[in-house]
Amino acid sequence: MSDSNSTDFTNPTTFILLGIPSLETAHVWMSIPFCTMYTIAIFGNFTILFIIKTEPSLHGPMYYFLCMLAITDLVLSTSIVPKMLSIFWFYSREINFSACLTQMYFILSFFFTQSGILVAMAFDRYVAICDPLRHSTTLTNPMVAKIGLAVVLRGIMLILPHLFLARRWPYCRTNIIPNTYCEHIAVVKLACADISLSSYYSLSVAFLVIGQDVFFIALSYTQLCVILAFYIPHLFAALTQRFGHNVPLHLRVLMANMYLLVPPMLNPIIYGVRIQQIRDRLLQLFVLPLLCLFP
Repeated sequence: MSDSNSTDFTNPTTFILLGIPSLETAHVWMSIPFCTMYTIAIFGNFTILFIIKTEPSLHGPMYYFLCMLAITDLVLSTSIVPKMLSIFWFYSREINFSACLTQMYFILSFFFTQSGILVAMAFDRYVAICDPLRHSTTLTNPMVAKIGLAVVLRGIMLILPHLFLARRWPYCRTNIIPNTYCEHIAVVKLACADISLSSYYSLSVAFLVIGQDVFFIALSYTQLCVILAFYIPHLFAALTQRFGHNVPLHLRVLMANMYLLVPPMLNPIIYGVRIQQIRDRLLQLFVLPLLCLFP
C-alpha cells in the first residue's frame, strides 16, 4: 500500500496552482490589469506582424527581427495569461503534470529566445550605424534566417536540461504550487530530493547567458529602459525564489508575472512609435479612416 502511495506522489497526475498567495480575495480585481495587458500585447503584436507582412518596404532585416520579437511576445504572454485568468475567474487551479512541464519549458525557452532576438536587433543596429555601406551585404535574408534559427536553437537547447531534471525528480511533498503558472524553481522545490543541480544550472544559465546578452546589447543601445524591464524582474524573481525568504510570497509571484507580461505589452508600442515606417502605416490603418468618418 505504501508503495502505491509513493508511486502516486513520485509521478503526480496534476499540480494545483494557487494564484497569488494571500491575495486570493483580490483575484477578480487583479485580473483586470492582467487581462488589459494581455489584450494590449495581443493586439499590438498582431498589428506589428500584419503591418510588416503587408508593407513590402518593411521586408528587411530589422523588421524580420521585429516579427520574431512579436512572435515570442505572443507565445510568452499566451503561455501564462489564459491559465492565470481561469484561476482568477473560474477557480480552475488544476494543471496536468505534463502540461505543467510543457508550460515551464515554453516560458523558459522563449524567454531566452527573446533575449537572443534582442541581441540580434542590437547587432543589426550596430552594423547599420557603424558600417552602413556593408549593412545590406552583411545582413542578407539568408543570414537573418540563420541568426533566427541559431537564436531559437539556443533557447531550446539551454532549457532541455531544466525539463529533464524536473521530470526525473521524485515529488512526494505536495502538489501545490504557490504561483499562477509553473515557474521552474517553484516546481522543483516540491521535489523530495536534493535539487542543487537544477538550482545551480538555472542560476548559471540566467547569469551567464543574460549577462552576456545584456553586455552585447549595451554596446549598441544607449536607451535601455525596455531592455531593463525585460531582464531586471527576471533576475529579481530568480534570486528571491532561492534566497529572498523575507520577501513576501505575493510580491515574488507578482514580479514573476510582470517580467513575462510587461515587455510583450510595451514592445509593440515602443517599436511602433520609434520606427517611422511602422508609425506611418499605423496612421494609414487607424487614424485616416477615423478622420474620414468624423471629418
